[in-house]
Amino acid sequence: MYQAKRLFKSEFAALRGLNYHVQVWGQPLAGQTPLVLVHGWMDVAASYQFVVDALAADHYVIAPDWRGFGQTEVPGADHFVFADYLGDLDALLDHFCPGEPVNLVGHSMGGNIAMLYAGVRPARVRRLINLEGFGMPRTVAAQAPERYARWLDALKELQEGQRAMRGYDSLEDVARRLMKTNPRLPAEKAQWLAGHWARPNAQGQWVIQGHAAHRLPSAQLYRVDETLEVFKRISAPTLCVEAPDSDMGGFWKGAYSLAEFHERLQAVPHCEVAHIADAGHMLHHDQPQQVAALIERFIA
Repeated sequence: MYQAKRLFKSEFAALRGLNYHVQVWGQPLAGQTPLVLVHGWMDVAASYQFVVDALAADHYVIAPDWRGFGQTEVPGADHFVFADYLGDLDALLDHFCPGEPVNLVGHSMGGNIAMLYAGVRPARVRRLINLEGFGMPRTVAAQAPERYARWLDALKELQEGQRAMRGYDSLEDVARRLMKTNPRLPAEKAQWLAGHWARPNAQGQWVIQGHAAHRLPSAQLYRVDETLEVFKRISAPTLCVEAPDSDMGGFWKGAYSLAEFHERLQAVPHCEVAHIADAGHMLHHDQPQQVAALIERFIA
């Protein structure tokens, strides 16, 4: 199994009525900006362990489990609203880094959250790094009735248990599931991640630490015009990192392309794009050394 080089501390903070789980590596250092790492959908804070281990210097690193993921539990929730992630991040920074800007890194969904937060709270972000956080396809108002109907149907399915998270017979099965999703992930890293990505339930099965309500379609449309207005207000130098084998176009079945994402980035005042070789969407697992080097170069 993978052996972590830098050990994290698990901390819990009372944020917005939740007992938020946060992993912390290192200690605050005088004159050094805190490094905040936020994970993606159906992931956990521990996912950044390989990148933290690959950092050349010691950093004060803060990585939360988003609400409804990992050990940040949301009892009784039947849906999640994207704006709550912004509220949670705001409260997190007030708790751990009051009154000082941070270097903010986000992967996938976390990258989308980080981009929006940096535009809404520009003074709180010194450097912004977006790892494969492309946003979503453009929507139009005419899609709203069907979107709300789908969301209502999904709520009923959730209550009826049709959207429950699948259980696995063993931790090894969880590791195999991780490697099936990402064939580049070595077995020793998959075994290590599995113990953080899933936990045993009362029936003795291992279940992914992600609330089933995260799998519901959003009731809200994705408004590109609103997103671009937020992007215009980002004052931090911004780095968007892409992987060659991400297959973004295939994921969205042609509804959204990398070229369209690059068009949106033109609204960001100070933005550059970098690429990670030999990696897919989980680039922080595939090439942690490359990702760590890019982060340290950009925040230097």
